Amino acid sequence: MGTRLLSEQRVKTRFPHLRYIRIHTSDKYKATIYAWTEDLQLSNQDALSVEKYANAYLYPYVVFQVKAYCAVRTDKVPLLQEVPVDISQTALRSNLNQYGILAAINRQFPYGRLRFKHYDVINSIIHFDFDALKRMTEQEKGSMALYLQEMIPLGCFCEVRFLDEDD
Repeated sequence: MGTRLLSEQRVKTRFPHLRYIRIHTSDKYKATIYAWTEDLQLSNQDALSVEKYANAYLYPYVVFQVKAYCAVRTDKVPLLQEVPVDISQTALRSNLNQYGILAAINRQFPYGRLRFKHYDVINSIIHFDFDALKRMTEQEKGSMALYLQEMIPLGCFCEVRFLDEDD
């Protein structure tokens, strides 16, 4: 499964002279790679090389484009947020599947169970249900959404329906 973290790691390994790399799902089945060298530059040659590499070797279900890192601001890409080490380590697994994602979330939120509901292929949305034993705060729901976004494939989005005893 091609997560953001695993993809960034692969691009950094292939292009070590690019110091700043950020990959973001920009639309369904599309992702943008933002890159800069140490000198805060992205040459046309580097942009072309990274785009060719990504489209040929990362994930066949995603179309990649490459932009200078400064476009993160104009494209309104959300700031990176800190996630638990367990979530990062899970996202970096090359053999990650839905069971690994469910297990990682269930470890982080032991007062309920996350279940895969269905995948909407047309809109590239993975739907989950979370059966909660207690009412979750908006902050907890936001954290879960953030953690899931780190572990689902690039080019996909996710939605969680929260079910609790009061529903």
